[in-house]
Amino acid sequence: MAYRFLIATMPVPGHVAPFAPLVRELLKRGHEVAWYGSRHFQKSIEATGARFMPLLTGVDFGDSKYNEHFPERVKYSGLKQVVFDFEKLFVESVPGMVKDLTAIVDDYRPDVLLGDPAVAATRILSETRGLPCAVLNITVLSFESPELAAFGLGLSFDRSLFGRLRNRLTYLLVDHVVFRPVNRAYRAMARANRWPVKPFRPSLAPHLHLQPMVPAFEYPVSDMPKQLHFVGVLLPDAPLRFTPPSWWDRIVKGDKPVVLVTQGTIATNADELIRPTLEALAEEDVFVVATTGGKTATELGFAIPANAVVEPFVPFVTLMPHIALYVTNGGYGGICIALASGVPIISAGTTEDKMEVGNRVAYSGVGLNLKTHRPTPAQIKAAVREIMTKSAYRQRARLIQQDIAQHDAANESASLLETLARTRQAVLRAS
Repeated sequence: MAYRFLIATMPVPGHVAPFAPLVRELLKRGHEVAWYGSRHFQKSIEATGARFMPLLTGVDFGDSKYNEHFPERVKYSGLKQVVFDFEKLFVESVPGMVKDLTAIVDDYRPDVLLGDPAVAATRILSETRGLPCAVLNITVLSFESPELAAFGLGLSFDRSLFGRLRNRLTYLLVDHVVFRPVNRAYRAMARANRWPVKPFRPSLAPHLHLQPMVPAFEYPVSDMPKQLHFVGVLLPDAPLRFTPPSWWDRIVKGDKPVVLVTQGTIATNADELIRPTLEALAEEDVFVVATTGGKTATELGFAIPANAVVEPFVPFVTLMPHIALYVTNGGYGGICIALASGVPIISAGTTEDKMEVGNRVAYSGVGLNLKTHRPTPAQIKAAVREIMTKSAYRQRARLIQQDIAQHDAANESASLLETLARTRQAVLRAS
């Protein structure tokens, strides 16, 4: 039987890309898919075969020019910027998205709502309209548990007696102190619109929560909810027309380890990670590929060492099998691609979800967490030498790679969504 799925994603690249292979699988199975999102992603959304539904109400920041759309954002960094982003990008988007999605639901009449975890509008419509709701997560796992600290504080995993007490207190801290302006704004909004009033923080979807990873990368929490399913990694499709850059033979046929460093798509200041990495490795016997997310080497404004190249973009799914070490600000999508290729990681980021991602990198043993978004060249050089000289990191990354290889993420996710559409009940794991 064919079903109708309505997907909703925030106007952020890392929130959009993971859905593409799943959408293609749903369409391949004969289902209908409508996808609500930013006009800046219209071409990539339509390329999947989905019916594009544009974001009409509110700010469309899909061009990634966050500081232009929200000028006050430049005043903040670290956790304060996370709080700002939650309030301005996510909470303030909710009324417009609810309005847009309500009109789409009335016309399209979907069987299932599927959103990224930042789209609160899908949860609201699920509860107010009685529609089954699923989430495809775009970052590390987070839900309220005695064994987990509240998301966003970057605290390490601790389920000891002391840790459980600490964890309980962090939810009060996050809801009423750190994220107080976020929750205050959302509570007022929810009450005014007669929506369910809940803390505005990461939580699991009530019917089906798809986690695009394997358990070995996550904390070993004992009370994993039954509607949570690890499905492996949803890798982006390799580009159909990829013209290798002039330096491509240096990574394919060269005899030096290749280090990939990326600045990400939101925190794009190259002085934070790309520049110190290039400086740190300028005299090392490696070849460095830096991706900026937009700027060319000339536009960076600093000298590029002889053993490095800079590109605005290179498809990671094509590049990663040739990489020996991945240096990142902690973007979850890139880390998923790296681990699917068995590549160890150095994580250096404190914005958005980056502290939480970096903690998992360290805890799982696949790499190092530098716990800063501005590491010094000396810190980076020491971390690179640590990973290059100790095989345990690569071995652990390859073990997770083997786990990931056991999954067909798009196929598994589509089957679970079909079950939700058919039963309209929570889709629970057998164990």
